[in-house]
Amino acid sequence: MRIRTLALAAASGAALLAAVTLTPAAHADPARGAAPAAADLKEGSVSAADLLAKVTSCSQISNGKYRTDEETSATIPVCGKNGAVFWKADMDIDCDGEITAACNEDTDPWFQNGTAFTTSAGKPLNAEKLPYVVVPSTSSIWNYADAGIKGGGVVAVIYNNNVEYAVVGDTGPNKIIGEASYATAKALGIDPDPETGGAESGVTYILFKNSKVSPIESHSAAVTAGDALARQFIQNN
Repeated sequence: MRIRTLALAAASGAALLAAVTLTPAAHADPARGAAPAAADLKEGSVSAADLLAKVTSCSQISNGKYRTDEETSATIPVCGKNGAVFWKADMDIDCDGEITAACNEDTDPWFQNGTAFTTSAGKPLNAEKLPYVVVPSTSSIWNYADAGIKGGGVVAVIYNNNVEYAVVGDTGPNKIIGEASYATAKALGIDPDPETGGAESGVTYILFKNSKVSPIESHSAAVTAGDALARQFIQNN
């Protein structure tokens, strides 16, 4: 669980499947380690443009707004749509969880060996291999659980016209928003270095309400669920 506050480098409508619980195909890897080829960055059949067209305006559901980093002002609202919530922010890199070659105390000055949500075996998530998103810890600004967002929930992360499906995997500071795992950044072509990487802006996070991938560590299940949920999101908005 993130407790640090991070400055980025240097410088409804059908209840959306009510609860999507999917298991991976028998041949699927539980998590993906290597970055995909550019042609694979659009996961599933829904384009970034189609998703972004549905989040051009914000109906704010948070009581206040979030900062993107400790030193910035609070300008980012959580917005509501039919079947989803979304925000547009930066991307800081979360390397917390299982100790790996890329994510450890040497590579990440703020490293913690746990995540708010765990694998089906009760172990921390693997930030290097599993695309996951960090949600702000509950505060007077917003309570993610009250909005139908839960650990293992499906998230469409959009950057530079590419879509990456991820899960809700960790919680962060209660006044800061815009953070995802090493694997999420790498898949989207963002520098995943936990100390110097990330994106300063231009990242859209669409979190589908009442969805849940099982097991949480299966990226293939997140992609399957994400594609179905994204199609329904476009239909209902």
